[in-house]
Amino acid sequence: MSSIGRPFLAVAAAVVLVATAAACDSSDDGGDGKPTPTRTVTAKQKFDLSLPTALPTSVSDLKKWEDAYKRGAWKNWDKDQWLRKAADFVNPVIAGLWNDDRMKGADPGDKNVPADVPADQGQTDRTPTPVAAKSVATPYHKSAPDVGKLFFDSPKGSMVCSATVIQDPAHPGKSNLVWTAGHCVHAGADGGWYRNIAFVPAYNDQGRNAAALKGAKRDALAPYGVFWADGAATSQQWIDTGAEEGGSGSPYDFAVLHVTPEKGGKSLEETVGSAMPVWFDAPATAEVGTLDAWGYPAAPPFDGQRMYNCADKPGRLSLDSAQPTEYRIGCTMTAGSSGGGWFATKPDGTTALVSNTSIGPVTATWLAGPRLGAEAKKVYDSVVAKFS
Repeated sequence: MSSIGRPFLAVAAAVVLVATAAACDSSDDGGDGKPTPTRTVTAKQKFDLSLPTALPTSVSDLKKWEDAYKRGAWKNWDKDQWLRKAADFVNPVIAGLWNDDRMKGADPGDKNVPADVPADQGQTDRTPTPVAAKSVATPYHKSAPDVGKLFFDSPKGSMVCSATVIQDPAHPGKSNLVWTAGHCVHAGADGGWYRNIAFVPAYNDQGRNAAALKGAKRDALAPYGVFWADGAATSQQWIDTGAEEGGSGSPYDFAVLHVTPEKGGKSLEETVGSAMPVWFDAPATAEVGTLDAWGYPAAPPFDGQRMYNCADKPGRLSLDSAQPTEYRIGCTMTAGSSGGGWFATKPDGTTALVSNTSIGPVTATWLAGPRLGAEAKKVYDSVVAKFS
């Protein structure tokens, strides 16, 4: 997650919060390990790798922008050409870009918080006792079909977060919506939208470790394919105040993506067979019960290739009394788990998504995530309406 790939945040005692996104070695290869142009060129032809000087304002402008991206211009992070506003999101499909090497190499880019976060702002409970992350039973498509990894490119290179397939009321049974952290899609106050954002459900379905995956092809890592974001929304608060380090913007650190299959075909929900409902305005911390956080931690002692989860009774975390209080649980998941869904049992016995990993301490003893209120519902509704 951009703040940490798997966000961590510490309060009360000295703790360093870190977002939990993952940044990996950058790679410009296509699916075959070679550059992937979108059209045939002669040996003498050269691509202009600069983006158009003006933001796209028409269909023809957008086509020029997308063509430039596909020819490699997405690697240009000039701040004057970094799309920043909520409506600026552009993410054309570049088939084969997320090959096996790029996926395995992506690093967690987490949002960290200092170990000395003051505990006297708003309502903050005692630092929770660490809960050891447990490996999820394989195959993942049976034990956690809604969970997957989110890949994206940033100025630091190829990075990874975690994410969850969620229901779409406009397309029952055929959802293409994904929930993650805002810092996994947008750099916040000092940047703009990340690029080449793609979701892989049931990543590494058999749960093999990094050594066993050596030489594994993309089908082993992405058994249900790669789904590219063609729409995205995050909170204006995250865009205005979100920061790579510390807890700034974390109460509003959430995002919703609409995705499309790289090679065409069925919807995401039809492909994986499941999608989580979102429980907006879930009960306050004292009444919400146990929360279960899921994700793909990538920083040591984890290798980023396998799925884990932590279950704990949440406490409250507040870094700013003027902003919403966050949920916090004990958990040893590290960077890479950012954006991963937090689930709770509703009064009717069903399970729903109530938060996502946003921040955590560098000591990896706990995680914190936003309570999904009116702002989160607004972000969700905007994506639903756009693709209804």
